[in-house]
Amino acid sequence: MFSYKQAIVLRTDLGMGKGKLVAQGSHAALVAYSKAGEVEKKAWDLSGQKKIVLKASSEEELLEFFMRCKEAGLKPALIRDAGHTQIPAGSITAFAVGPAEEGKIDSILGQLKLL
Repeated sequence: MFSYKQAIVLRTDLGMGKGKLVAQGSHAALVAYSKAGEVEKKAWDLSGQKKIVLKASSEEELLEFFMRCKEAGLKPALIRDAGHTQIPAGSITAFAVGPAEEGKIDSILGQLKLL
């Protein structure tokens, strides 16, 4: 049996406040969950909804890992800000992936540091 988790990746170079970081991560988590398969959702829900939050130091780094997830057949959710508060509209702030197999997520995102 596989272990499942969700990973949320946030940019740290935009100077977002803590509340803004949480909001962007929450957007990413919800959209990624909606993209996941029913089997993955059910297994994750029953196993405690494990999640990690990681940091990317730039838009380039975030997009690199986003693309790696897509290429691996995962369904990452990319978030762009609406621009109502701290940062310009359209700024890429975060992505999340999963719930998906923990080993698959770790093999792609394992080199990123925890936030």
